[in-house]
Amino acid sequence: MINESRLLEQFLEFIRIDSETGNERAMGERLVKECEALGLEVHTDEAGKTYGSNGFNVFAKLEGTMEGEPYLLSAHMDTVKPGIGVKPVIGDGVIRSSGDTILGGDDKSGICGILEAVRVVLERDLPHRGAELVFSIGEEGGMRGAKAFDVSQLKSRKGYVFDSSGDVGKVILSAPGQVKVKAEIHGKRAHAGLAPEEGISAIQAAAKGIARMNLGRIDAETTCNIGVLRSEFATNIVPDLCEFFAEVRSRNFDKLNAQAEQMKACLEAGCAETGASLDCELYTNYVSYSIDPEGDIVKPLLEAFGRLGVEPNLAAGGGGSDANIYNRKGIPCVVLGTGMTKVHTKEETLKIRNLNLTAELCLDLLTH
Repeated sequence: MINESRLLEQFLEFIRIDSETGNERAMGERLVKECEALGLEVHTDEAGKTYGSNGFNVFAKLEGTMEGEPYLLSAHMDTVKPGIGVKPVIGDGVIRSSGDTILGGDDKSGICGILEAVRVVLERDLPHRGAELVFSIGEEGGMRGAKAFDVSQLKSRKGYVFDSSGDVGKVILSAPGQVKVKAEIHGKRAHAGLAPEEGISAIQAAAKGIARMNLGRIDAETTCNIGVLRSEFATNIVPDLCEFFAEVRSRNFDKLNAQAEQMKACLEAGCAETGASLDCELYTNYVSYSIDPEGDIVKPLLEAFGRLGVEPNLAAGGGGSDANIYNRKGIPCVVLGTGMTKVHTKEETLKIRNLNLTAELCLDLLTH
């Protein structure tokens, strides 16, 4: 029922619009025009000001003609780097970039699927439930747009976030929370050739702490990774400062915090051994969620998959998304696969079949 050629054309248009995190304005303005052309009630906000972006969230309302509460349908408009000047290439039913950039299917495949479903509902005058569309900014930078979005505007009590790798049919029922670990290790500067014994190496203190840490895959629910260890001095200077940035993710709240505290304790031990001092901050970036696989959010999806001939894949996720934020704000959500592969890399791809199925799934949810 969807218009496959139109859907593909819009996807190719949207991925050509530069919208790296923090520079989403052009994409936001395009979405406002699109939603207004469909006759939707459209609102924007000032979410970009919360993290230095020139963009804004786009919130559009589709009034329903069927009984039942509306669904929240969401996807994000920002992309990771390198995302400027995307040149799509199509071959064998697969869309990829020319190899210089990411593709941008994360998450413009979700946006296009939602918009095409709404377009078909309206142009065919199909009976449909109401929907509240939220196209967010800053998802790749820590779900900043969703965090700033005022959910009190929403009537929806359940939602579907179209923003996962994997074929259509994948449903992320649970996802981890994340704690960021930010630390500065302070030593004592000295001349490395004349009097190294008078100094305290911040790098050495950090290294001793890191050597004590559990890193990588901690268990089935928990991961831990150091992203930055920075200390730039001349080789003839005992460094008195080392910066450390890391993250912990877990679907278990107690494990999440225990692992973060373990990393802090290791840094403290490394500092104590060398005589350095530590400034360390642990802050929760987002919290985990878990949805009942037999609950009323999943049931409409399973019924839709059955009608579409799609195999369900109920899974646990390893990353955060806007769904973490909406769940925390009281609107239960799951994340749905749109067919993206190798996201955040120049090898990212999207099968046209999955693009079409994303729109078909959204359309089925709206019309049943």
